[in-house]
Amino acid sequence: MNTPIHAMKWLEARLAPALWWSIASVAALLVLWQAVSGLGLVDARLLPSPLAIFAHLGEQLGERSFQFHIGQTLIRLLCGFAIALVIGVALGVVMALGGEAWLMPLVRLLAPIPKIAIYPALVLLLGFGHASKIGLVVADAVFPLILATFHGVRAVQPKLLWSAQAAGAGKIAQVLTVLLPSAWGSILTGCRIALVIACINVFLAEMISSTDGLGHLMIVAARSYQVVDMFVPLVLISLIGLALSRGIGFFRIG
Repeated sequence: MNTPIHAMKWLEARLAPALWWSIASVAALLVLWQAVSGLGLVDARLLPSPLAIFAHLGEQLGERSFQFHIGQTLIRLLCGFAIALVIGVALGVVMALGGEAWLMPLVRLLAPIPKIAIYPALVLLLGFGHASKIGLVVADAVFPLILATFHGVRAVQPKLLWSAQAAGAGKIAQVLTVLLPSAWGSILTGCRIALVIACINVFLAEMISSTDGLGHLMIVAARSYQVVDMFVPLVLISLIGLALSRGIGFFRIG
């Protein structure tokens, strides 16, 4: 009977007060941007006002063609992030449970490489469709997830594992019932970082070689010098990243 009340309390605990600080900081940025544009400190042809951008965004959201481009970007973004999450968590656990000697050098070697530099090779290997763009997202987003999982698992108190072992839990059960829940906060931090990386990479990939998606729309607008149209995909990918990052907060334990 009290389920709705408990649900509301659960939402309030996660949305306030951090949400209000987030709203205030974003609002302050938008007000400053509007003031700079409105006072003519920057040519509106180069930096349109946020009111003009959001008005145009609202108009385009009702168009099916624009919704299609958003859907294409979201498919690549979410599929790439999901694959990176599975691989990153699995490798992070393996690295923490004895694989550090041979996995950590590879992570340190490969993580600093700008993954966009290997995108042409991914296109040749996987084609111009979803696969190459998802592959680029995975190749870059997996590293913060590996490291976050590794450090989270390493921080688990040994007595928790001893208790699980004393109860007869096997290795897999220990990972699922002790290590991952205990490292969950660290993994969520890695997820937030990985989401930012995923947004950047999917947008770049669509700018380079795509006939759809938000990145493609920005390039088309830039080529025809449609500045407001150019800012709309940039603002939207930022809002998508913000929404996904905030959404991850609902998966906190406790």
